Amino acid sequence: MTLEVRTVPADIPEVDELLDAYLDEREATFPSAQGTYSRKRTPAAEFTPPNGVFAVAYDDGLAVGCGGLRRIADDGADVRFEVKHVFVTPAGRGKGVATALMDTLEAAASGLGATAIVLDTNDSLVAAGAMYRGRGYARVQPFNDNPNATAWYRKPVRG
Repeated sequence: MTLEVRTVPADIPEVDELLDAYLDEREATFPSAQGTYSRKRTPAAEFTPPNGVFAVAYDDGLAVGCGGLRRIADDGADVRFEVKHVFVTPAGRGKGVATALMDTLEAAASGLGATAIVLDTNDSLVAAGAMYRGRGYARVQPFNDNPNATAWYRKPVRG
């Protein structure tokens, strides 16, 4: 395996394929007790520097994961960037792809002047929640009204 993470425009074909696979999987596995999954895709323009970036992980040239980072409204003194659409294909799982993507997104946030990175997720995504907590994200009060989310996290950015 040769893993490479690159920042790319969020409107290229492999991003569309990855995000479609992500939304399909989330819709298929969404906990029925929480209602219907809301298929919402963040507009590609929101992942454009200096307001954000989008990253794709490639394993021997095959796109196996993605994630985006976008600027959202400041919260007091916090300059906030939000992680969105972190997804690893079944072929890429268990190979450190999500870690490599998060490393790239967190470095980009720092470079773009963030003082905090936030994200939301669903508690049914146990591995994702464990990864975020292991990276220093702490659970916080909801900062958006995402109907798919049950958990919100924040991590301070160290310059």
